[in-house]
Amino acid sequence: MPKFSANLTMMFNEVDFPDRFRSAAKAGFQAVEYMFPYDWPKDQLVDALESNGLRQVLHNLPAGDWGGGERGIACLPGREGEFQDGVGSAIGYAKALQCPALNCLVGLTPGEIDAETVHETLVGNLTFAADALAAEGIRLLVEPLNNQDIPGFHLVRTRDALRLLEAVDHPNIRIQYDIYHMQKMEGNLITTIETHLAQIGHMQLADNPGRHEPGTGEINFPNLFRAIDVAGYDGWIGCEYIPAGTTEEGLGWFAPYK
Repeated sequence: MPKFSANLTMMFNEVDFPDRFRSAAKAGFQAVEYMFPYDWPKDQLVDALESNGLRQVLHNLPAGDWGGGERGIACLPGREGEFQDGVGSAIGYAKALQCPALNCLVGLTPGEIDAETVHETLVGNLTFAADALAAEGIRLLVEPLNNQDIPGFHLVRTRDALRLLEAVDHPNIRIQYDIYHMQKMEGNLITTIETHLAQIGHMQLADNPGRHEPGTGEINFPNLFRAIDVAGYDGWIGCEYIPAGTTEEGLGWFAPYK
């Protein structure tokens, strides 16, 4: 049976972030993830997890000036030092939270820089991160996003992510496969997951269109979940969706999987 983690960046926004841990546990989730932990002290987050009996399964590396529109810095030449500092900060949080995986958003393709330099920068940064995380027993993930919601994002399809993994050539890097983003970019979800399961380290979901909970759009999630089970995926699936109403009102899809 699939295992689902509540994404606290998007779910349970009816309450302040520190209270979302309790809401997730009350709703029946055993694990959580969220985009960035860096605005909160480590001990506050550890207490939120422990007091609610939750596991943290994922958060992202620092992604630059998020409020200013940046969506990662791994592919940006000249920002290597900042990237490396961010890896160190992320490891510190992951160790405190006992988080087994960190996701890298690679960023928007920089203009007026040749493609080879951008590629070499990205491969170098990911190699550094994969090495540093491996030393701590933490898995590095890299995630393709759709370029309709995020115009200019550098990594947008499964095949692009697979080629990047080949270029990095490190045993400690996998794909974070986001069902919503890949449905928008390429469809063919079941075959892609079955074919490339060995390269997938984490999954996330939302329905399309709207990026709401399962059952609100075009994806046949019961069929998809069965196929993921049959394929042998035993990792977590993060619920990174925007509830169409209140979070609790939209959790009917989750009831069979508690």
